[in-house]
Amino acid sequence: MPNMTLSLPEDVYKMVKSHKEVRWSEIARRAIEDYAKKVSLLDALTAQSELTQDDIMVLDKKIKSGVHQHYKNKAAQRTGRKRDVS
Repeated sequence: MPNMTLSLPEDVYKMVKSHKEVRWSEIARRAIEDYAKKVSLLDALTAQSELTQDDIMVLDKKIKSGVHQHYKNKAAQRTGRKRDVS
């Protein structure tokens, strides 16, 4: 199995070193493997997409705006204020 070297912030390194009973390399290996599988799945899902980067950015903005509005309305409901429908 190939090796990889990681750089850690000093505070994280100190925590890791203080817990020698933990198999940190196994934790890092699993986290990297899990993330790589997710990225691979995204690649497979988007391989046939005809969307451009600009299309994606437009959708991204619409989704984030909708989510923001949803939670803004929920907060207004909790405080008894009128919902914003703009």
